[in-house]
Amino acid sequence: MRAFCYVLILAVVAVYAVPASAQLAPLYGKVIGEDGKPVADADVLMISNDSGRQYKAKTGKKGEFVVVNIAAGLYQLTISKDGKVLFEAHGKRVEDQKDLEINLVKERTAALERETPEQRQKRLEEQQAAEKERTNVRSMNDLLARASAASDAGDFANAASSIKQAIQIDPSKDVLWARLGEAYLSAAGKASAGGSRDTATEDYTQAVDAYKKAISIKPAEAGYHNNLGQALAKLQKTEEAAAEYITAAQLDPAHAGTYYFNLGAILTNAGKTDEANAAFDRAIAADPKHSEAYYWKGVNLLGKATLDKSGKMVAPPGTADAFRKYLELEPSGRYASAAKEMLGTIGEKVETTFTKGKSK
Repeated sequence: MRAFCYVLILAVVAVYAVPASAQLAPLYGKVIGEDGKPVADADVLMISNDSGRQYKAKTGKKGEFVVVNIAAGLYQLTISKDGKVLFEAHGKRVEDQKDLEINLVKERTAALERETPEQRQKRLEEQQAAEKERTNVRSMNDLLARASAASDAGDFANAASSIKQAIQIDPSKDVLWARLGEAYLSAAGKASAGGSRDTATEDYTQAVDAYKKAISIKPAEAGYHNNLGQALAKLQKTEEAAAEYITAAQLDPAHAGTYYFNLGAILTNAGKTDEANAAFDRAIAADPKHSEAYYWKGVNLLGKATLDKSGKMVAPPGTADAFRKYLELEPSGRYASAAKEMLGTIGEKVETTFTKGKSK
């Protein structure tokens, strides 16, 4: 029995013994940056090409690092700092008793010397594409800055013109189309306020086209659907606008209260008060502190009030509650006086001691 155990132990030792060629030893390394100075606080990751084992280290103030108990062989080496990869190699050799210095200038030069003609051509094309992209981004940012300045000055035509120039540079950017839609919405509002209805209609139509383009590029952006709904509503396309507000609420539940309120507003303007109040209820469900949803719900309910035999106004159930809730949330709000007057109109007591967010 003792002999059997002895043989078994020998077998186990034989399995786990490390060959002489794979003896583990500490590795001392150093990282020198493109500027010739040591790279401090860099992350060093080494992955063995043979075993897949990972080794991690951090460079000190002099760019030095130590990896303990690492075997000689080929490693995938990655050096990064602040989330940016400074150096990457898939076959970096580690040798016994030899330090490892990573000089980024020398490594880059050596990599260029090893390039094939095809690799060199690909690298140059990528560099040219990157430079073109940087130039385009600078140009677009300059045009957007010009557009912002024009918008601030109320010159929405020039704002739209600058944004169109940016779109010509790169029509795949959804934000550019959205900015164009915003410029046209502002221009339409200005034209409408000035009595130029035909111009306003044309601008709202342009806004619709711009937002549809933005949505085609980024369909999950709730704000685009909301703004498209706004432009459609101004064109009296109530059903299409309603669909956009509902889509916005579904895409962005956190702001659904705003989108459902907008839906209720356009339905109120279209005379569809029952549907509007259903939308206001959804706005309130999404945001119980949406004060104006309560107010306009009360206004719509009051529109259905009747007179009893004595000539007293009888409002539908929930009317007074809606106005009271608005006053509880906004005791000094812009509709506070109107809410109190409407409560008085239907013979309800007007509370005068509301405080913000709480009734006494």
